[in-house]
Amino acid sequence: MTEAILLVGGKGTRLRPLTVNTPKPMVRAAGVPFLTHQLARARAAGVDHIVLATSYLAEVFEPHFGDGSALGLHIEYVTEKEPLGTGGAIRNVSSRLHSAPDDPILVFNGDILTGLDIAALVATHQQTNADVSLHLTKVPDPRAYGLVPTDETGRVQAFLEKPQTPEEIVTDQINAGAYVFRRSLIDTIPAGRPVSVERETFPDLLATGAHLQGMVDSTYWLDLGTPAAFVRGSADLVLGRAPSPAVPGRCGDRLILPTATVAPDAKLTAGTVVGEGAFIAEGTRISGSVILPNAVIEPGAVITDSLIGTAARVGERSVLTDTVIGDGAVVGADNELRDGARVWCDAMIPPGAVRFSSDQ
Repeated sequence: MTEAILLVGGKGTRLRPLTVNTPKPMVRAAGVPFLTHQLARARAAGVDHIVLATSYLAEVFEPHFGDGSALGLHIEYVTEKEPLGTGGAIRNVSSRLHSAPDDPILVFNGDILTGLDIAALVATHQQTNADVSLHLTKVPDPRAYGLVPTDETGRVQAFLEKPQTPEEIVTDQINAGAYVFRRSLIDTIPAGRPVSVERETFPDLLATGAHLQGMVDSTYWLDLGTPAAFVRGSADLVLGRAPSPAVPGRCGDRLILPTATVAPDAKLTAGTVVGEGAFIAEGTRISGSVILPNAVIEPGAVITDSLIGTAARVGERSVLTDTVIGDGAVVGADNELRDGARVWCDAMIPPGAVRFSSDQ
């Protein structure tokens, strides 16, 4: 297998309003744009040609990644004129693929951080002579996902909508967002209109007797659909829980990028990342957080499981937990923001203006 399609999501990211003109896959996770981890893992699995299927703010990807040669890849870009869904996006780039009809094509989702053994998925696909092979993962509570039951050989039996009752939870296996397609099948997806692989392509293939094979791999999987998940994913990359050859340094409790300044007594733990040009003052405590480039954290601030945007500032003694601070925003001294608070880009919170803790 040498070719892959990377699906880069549309307008739905909840992180976008807090990061100026930057879609989520380009926000830095563990020191580099998140998409870099996806591309590097594909390259490590033997892929050398990737078609990036984009629909929203596509113009930011090509200037950064170029032709992909810096990553040992050949990258092409295809931008949808109108949103086409997952299946439509795959069909829309089919003309850029060079593989033979029976060759395997890897398709993966730009919003998923995973430790999937890509080579094992491809091997499963080839050994079972499947038409499509799917990465499946097990989750403790599958109610928020579509279910994918399989038989004892791993062959997919159905695609079930999100269960509404306990009786409908027939498996804890869900679609994990990575597939291997037989090349010829991609051209059977309808062209020029929105198509969902989950709700249309895969069920239709099952109905016509196609062989869809599931491979359960539950090593590491995280849907980066929320800012909190994005911060967690970045920390897991730094800690080494989520494998990636693109992390720019050794795994450990913290990752400090070049030109960042960190006071000797600042305590950075739990996979915290400090971006280029950021300033971390004395007496700060930062745990499991992402500090983007040129941000300033003033003395005595305490930040936990939070994202601090580019050139944002957090004032002295302010306490932030599970908070996202947008690019260029200022949180004055002695504020307390908790439990999912979001501060928009360039907003300014005066000193001592917000307190979230109880009076009890």
